[in-house]
Amino acid sequence: MIYFQKEITLPPYPRGFHLITEQVLSRIPELNRLQTGLLHVHIKHTSASLTINENVDPTVRADFETHFNMLVPEEATHYQHTFEGPDDMTSHIKASLLGPSVTIPITRGRLNLGTWQGIYLCEHRNRGGSRSLVLTAHGTT
Repeated sequence: MIYFQKEITLPPYPRGFHLITEQVLSRIPELNRLQTGLLHVHIKHTSASLTINENVDPTVRADFETHFNMLVPEEATHYQHTFEGPDDMTSHIKASLLGPSVTIPITRGRLNLGTWQGIYLCEHRNRGGSRSLVLTAHGTT
């Protein structure tokens, strides 16, 4: 079993759900050395998250943003943790709902995603800034 690990920084993205599959793959070309394995992608932030979902129709990403804003509304008055603005606590809640990481099988040197699947960066802040990801791949050659 061999392991590869890299920390990468993504540029700032606007609030919303963004496909980052190609950015991840371009930063860890060592995947092609693995016959069978796993890629674990972890975001080192508490106000953004990762998920895997539809990678073709951009309305899916817009609908995710709309739904999460209805589910966790910023205009609610019961939040105490609002030091950084109205999107402060709501961003933490949204990030906890989706989670900080995804794990994807590697088969014959490629991510074994479904036909319509891609990795999303879910930016929950109005101005979240750059985001750090840890990419850990392991498997057999």
